[in-house]
Amino acid sequence: SRNKFEGEIPNGIGELHELKGLNLSHNRLVGHIPQSMGNLTNLESLDLSSNMLTGVIPAELTNLGFLEVFNLSNNHLVGEIPQGPQFNTFSKNCGPDHHSPPSTNNFSNEEKFEFGWKPVAIGYGCGFVIGIDIGYLVFLIGKPRWLVMIFGGQPKRRVIRRTRVGRSNGSTQMVQMS
Repeated sequence: SRNKFEGEIPNGIGELHELKGLNLSHNRLVGHIPQSMGNLTNLESLDLSSNMLTGVIPAELTNLGFLEVFNLSNNHLVGEIPQGPQFNTFSKNCGPDHHSPPSTNNFSNEEKFEFGWKPVAIGYGCGFVIGIDIGYLVFLIGKPRWLVMIFGGQPKRRVIRRTRVGRSNGSTQMVQMS
């Protein structure tokens, strides 16, 4: 669903015999529904809605005995819905006598990706707990070197400077200064 697929559905799709679900909705698919889709005898869910498919619904789709979900809405299909054992079990029909209301969903070409508030709250909560734990460790044992190395970079080293000090007898001596 919403994969930005364009073009026709290939006839080779009918060779995916073990396929259980196929959702190609909200794409830019054109052309006819391939008759070979009738070979997908294990298919339980087929959603080709919100594309630009044309033509009739292939009668071969009545061979899909396990089909429970079938959605072809918002396309440019014409003709009668094929009659068959599985097709007669669907609760909602759309044909000359039964018209479905137009879709109220307005989808843009670029769908926005948004986080819900729960994942954000979980992330903040985990960060808070980890921060408290590290703070407690630092309070108990001081600054652990491994933690300073990971987050603080190189530990600061004490620099020892040596300077020459002149003596009254004319000689010099090295003195360590911190």
